Amino acid sequence: MKHRLAVVLVVLSLSATCLAVAGPASAATLSWKPCPQPDGPVDQQCADLSVPMDYRKADGARLTLRVTRLASERPAARRGALLVVPGGPGGSGVDALAYTGPALRKALEGAYDLVSFDPRGVGGSTGVGCGLSADDRDVMNLRSWPGPGGDISDSVARARRIADACARNGGALVRSYSTANEVRDMERFRRALGTAKLSMYGVSYGTYVAAAYAQEHPEVTERVVLDSTGDPDPARVERGWLANTAAGTDERFPDFARWAADPARDEDGLRLAQRSSEVGPLVLSLADRLDRTPRATTTPHKPLTGNILRQAVQQALSYSDADFPWLAQLIKAVQDPDATIDLPPGYATPMPDRDAAVFTATQCNDVSWPHDVRGYAHAVATDRVRHPLTAGQPVNITPCAFWHTEPTDRPVRITSDGPSNMLMLQNLRDPVTPYFGALRMRAALGDRARLVTVDRGGHGSYQADGNACGDRAVTGFLLTGHRPSADLRCTT
Repeated sequence: MKHRLAVVLVVLSLSATCLAVAGPASAATLSWKPCPQPDGPVDQQCADLSVPMDYRKADGARLTLRVTRLASERPAARRGALLVVPGGPGGSGVDALAYTGPALRKALEGAYDLVSFDPRGVGGSTGVGCGLSADDRDVMNLRSWPGPGGDISDSVARARRIADACARNGGALVRSYSTANEVRDMERFRRALGTAKLSMYGVSYGTYVAAAYAQEHPEVTERVVLDSTGDPDPARVERGWLANTAAGTDERFPDFARWAADPARDEDGLRLAQRSSEVGPLVLSLADRLDRTPRATTTPHKPLTGNILRQAVQQALSYSDADFPWLAQLIKAVQDPDATIDLPPGYATPMPDRDAAVFTATQCNDVSWPHDVRGYAHAVATDRVRHPLTAGQPVNITPCAFWHTEPTDRPVRITSDGPSNMLMLQNLRDPVTPYFGALRMRAALGDRARLVTVDRGGHGSYQADGNACGDRAVTGFLLTGHRPSADLRCTT
């Protein structure tokens, strides 16, 4: 999945024949050149890989994928290639490798060349946007928050406008943004690398992409780590992942509430309540107040609304507890009528047009969404009562309700057919890919997988939260192929 603010779930079935790569590729396809990223390893390299825009028309239009690698620093210890599958949809593999590469290198001791890629439409790969206005690319609008009281009329108009713009301006390239094509592109990349088998490490949306690849190409899949996994139900995928975040947020919020009511917060002035049970009602009352009367911020023409506060709560819950202080500071500022309010990072600048197109189109091209506007309105009204922290946003209408084309490929059905070579790592209180969804992936995979559950909150676990037990299980599996004999729960 992407940077923290882009915590937006999503994701992919066809037969192996339909997902087969058109034509051979060789290692000579790739011409590696230095491409160090800011604050990343100085020896990161990139190359361009040509792939068909439409794999059913192998002789037709082509596009270029930006691929990247960190070669093993210990060639004698090298055992293969580990593909870091970017999250998102819309995450950059070039950025992901620059960010995660050093920690992976240290943990894996040169056992792999670390490789990744920018999916079509992303970063250095060929891409095009939908020509959306800055307002329609605002993160709060792309996230499709209902209006005060649950009104979705603005959401309906915006969803229709975005779908129309993508149909008018995006063309065949935007229609090709899909998980099915990402799986096809990954197989072309494997062939271009010249490696007989591919190991994979996927996080968030990348776990579904990796699982789909392993389902379609079991004969070339070696060791697979799925870190923070969503429900693989092929009838829902992205739509289901988004809906599940309502319950996921409810499961995670008590971690923040306990932190915010801890007497230790008195030392830094961030204690929000005397008891943890009071924190939720406080946040809800402040959001309702901001619905009625937004507060001016240091960003011109961008007031703090109730929905921005709700989105900030989701953002702070999504990853590490280290994000709790800035959320508490924001809540304190809202309580103070004289405070100067700064928006959290990422709210003042619209998402780039290409990024917005990839994020939106992948969801809409992967699976069919309902078209009944009244059904969405009913779902929002019901969800707001059940899950007030997210106020109906996870089930609100999206541009997919008005998308101009039906999915070309059906989502891959993840099954227990295949080698037993997968390890799942999952935080118990993950608001983005909730634990109950990961259990459904675990059930679908059967004996192909083992599940390591980490008793903590947040999204993304390996090399992210200091849990030695979970990290040890993943590192050991990637180095030796050994997994726990049964599912494992980690508390430390």
